[in-house]
Amino acid sequence: MPEQNELRTGWTTRLTRITLGALLFLLASGLLVTLAPFHAVVQWSVLVHTVVGLALLAPILWYSWAHWLDYRRYNLTDVVLLGYLAVAALAVCLVSGVVVTYQGLFAARMSPLWRNLHLYSTVALLVLALPHAILVFLRVRKKIGGHFARPVTSQAVLATVLGLALAVGLGWIYSGSDYDNSFPEDYNYLYGDDRPFAPSLAVTETGGAFDPESLAGSETCGSAGCHSQILEEWKPSAHRYSAMDPLFQKVQSVMAEQNGPESTRYCGGCHDPISLFSGAKNVFAENLTGLHGYNEGISCLSCHGVRETDLQGNANYVMTQPATYLWQWQEAGAGKFLSDFLIRTYPDKHNELSKRMFKAPEYCAACHKQFIDQEVNRVGWVQLQNQYDNWKASHWFTEGDPEKTIECRECHMPLVASNDPARGDSVDYNRTAEDGMHRSHRFVAANTLVPAMLELEGWEEHNRLTEEWLAGNFEIPEIADKWRDGPVVELALETPARVARGGKLPIRVIMTANKVGHDFPTGPLDIIQSWVEIRVHDEAGNEIFSSGTRDEKNFIEPGSFLFKAEPVDQYGNLIDRHNLWEMVGVRYRRALFPGYSDTVDYMVDCPTSVAPGDQTDLARLGREEQSFEVDAPDRPDTYQVTASLMYRKVDQFLINFLLGEDSGLTAPVIEMTRSSATVEVGDQISEVGGPEAPPQPPVAAGS
Repeated sequence: MPEQNELRTGWTTRLTRITLGALLFLLASGLLVTLAPFHAVVQWSVLVHTVVGLALLAPILWYSWAHWLDYRRYNLTDVVLLGYLAVAALAVCLVSGVVVTYQGLFAARMSPLWRNLHLYSTVALLVLALPHAILVFLRVRKKIGGHFARPVTSQAVLATVLGLALAVGLGWIYSGSDYDNSFPEDYNYLYGDDRPFAPSLAVTETGGAFDPESLAGSETCGSAGCHSQILEEWKPSAHRYSAMDPLFQKVQSVMAEQNGPESTRYCGGCHDPISLFSGAKNVFAENLTGLHGYNEGISCLSCHGVRETDLQGNANYVMTQPATYLWQWQEAGAGKFLSDFLIRTYPDKHNELSKRMFKAPEYCAACHKQFIDQEVNRVGWVQLQNQYDNWKASHWFTEGDPEKTIECRECHMPLVASNDPARGDSVDYNRTAEDGMHRSHRFVAANTLVPAMLELEGWEEHNRLTEEWLAGNFEIPEIADKWRDGPVVELALETPARVARGGKLPIRVIMTANKVGHDFPTGPLDIIQSWVEIRVHDEAGNEIFSSGTRDEKNFIEPGSFLFKAEPVDQYGNLIDRHNLWEMVGVRYRRALFPGYSDTVDYMVDCPTSVAPGDQTDLARLGREEQSFEVDAPDRPDTYQVTASLMYRKVDQFLINFLLGEDSGLTAPVIEMTRSSATVEVGDQISEVGGPEAPPQPPVAAGS
């Protein structure tokens, strides 16, 4: 055996001291990162670990090569075998460390494979190198004593201690955002100290306030190239504008004026959680919404921060304050770069934001189920919109059988091709971890008014998809074998084949909820409008009857068939300003339950004859007496009947009340589906021309 001072990698050489110190520190800091709880010091350890690893990569590689040159002619003893195995583990550790660092700096996400290789190769290196070094030390010690190893060992330990102390010191100097989790000094605990957010049922895990910054900052989720596609989907969505919606803000202001600003906490749990949990909805607050979350509504973190939900509704959930990485809220510069690096290379805490509970409809029920009780209306409990129970009681739900069930996310968060780190899912029965898809965060539903009004980023595409959705043309391959073809609500016409001039034309319109997972329409039916527009024209194009048309001020004509609700207050007055806090019941409600049908009948007076081109007031004549004679040498011999199901998110009266009639705003009207029929017109009804009135349909449901 050669003398230690004759070896390139002897115990006393500088190269050995540097390498041993580096490896010992990297091992200690790596174990700290792996085993210690999430903390600023641990994050600094990640950074110091990375810098030291990159800086000393060349000396470690040179030491490994020189060490092999020193001992390559030795027999393959247990010590030598352990050395070779340790070098192999070191090689895997170094390569995987470089790959992980590269992915942390430049990739969208870090590969779990490479991260695990780096971790397990480190453990393997420890298991192999430690007995190798001990055996060498013991054998050399017998010949020349053990004093030679003390300096290098003590220096390596000192370097490790100093490196860890550096991480601790940096963590003390800067530990990330300093949140102020306190209520305003003048905060009014209207319902008691133990219910600071009432009448909303939402609570925080601590029972106290959360700094608004801790739930905001959605823009940072996409600015690093990680969740940029999801961010773009979310920007024009109803979740994004839930607080900045001008209609919501006006209704909230009216509620605050009537019942005090604390009452608007009822709305905050679902519409505006950032303001709610920061204590902004307070007695002296001038702006009940205008904090960090003003342009975020249901932000990324306020949705992904929910830990528990309850089927009671009214935002009955528990909100946690997500852990914050260093420099997390910086949107540019070195801090942003380092923050993104930390999230990718130290992702465990960030990954907690993705939970299996999101996949259950019960998660959605926390907000998509609503009621009013005595605390709000001062009278008693009243059920409001309730999509969850509608769905649970429908044919779309089969207990314990996901292959026969269609859930909320499958419709409103359909799978889209993705490069997002969140792509893939190995838990869903019909997906894999490598399917290259993520669930869209557009939450496409029915609102085309607000995205256009606010001119949100990407609103044109969002509204186009919404119109496709309402028309039933939105394809969802994932559930194609469980869903139905055709429109959302099917519309069928029943008419006789032939009618007599001067007689009656009976028309029946049948509407069937075809592929709606809950009532149609759903949501606040005091403001949503869906109605039947029907027109009858003769062969010359003259309109002899119409219903469901709108006037020049965009009001639907009286007497039209509408799906709607008419809530009332305790005095029987109609709730028509979305003043639901005064609601005690409903005097009328009409909606379609999933899979059910409803009908509307019309009886049209057929003119005896009409002069060609005379369209003076034929729509009115279709609803009044029309038995008059006019010479008409070319008399029409067919009627064209067209019925359409129309939809708009907000009725014109409410828009005018909240924003002013001079705002010039109206909710876009979307034709969801249409059906036409041709009826022959003769001097008398033939034997085979069909009955004078259509037969009763097999299903007729209206509530």
